[in-house]
Amino acid sequence: MIFELGAFSTNLRKEIVKSKKYYFGDLGIRNALADQFLPLDVRPDVGQLWENFLAVERFKKHEYQQTITQYYFWRTYDQSEIDWIESVGGKIEAFEFKWKSAKSFTPKSFRQKYNTEAKTISKTNYLEFIL
Repeated sequence: MIFELGAFSTNLRKEIVKSKKYYFGDLGIRNALADQFLPLDVRPDVGQLWENFLAVERFKKHEYQQTITQYYFWRTYDQSEIDWIESVGGKIEAFEFKWKSAKSFTPKSFRQKYNTEAKTISKTNYLEFIL
């Protein structure tokens, strides 16, 4: 019902590695526990709900395709963050989930260290991400 996402790190001095993120496999249970059943346009947790939805659907996509993928998030002590990182065969891809905006930026430290730009996943392109 709940799955865990570990932190991605190769630089233990600057990146947080001990923290974890948790996602609910069933958003109805998540909503019940959070006591949130309001319409999306007035929910205070819409960003977290969107992130949870995308994470679960992406996970299911890879399970159905039988793609062996490792999942992470990335965060530094100065609060720079990447929502979702996938590692397949040693190659990483990074994604930022945005409900309100179709734009995001890749933190400079991540871009320099991993030579990767984060792709923004928003309401306009999420189907490509989950299908």
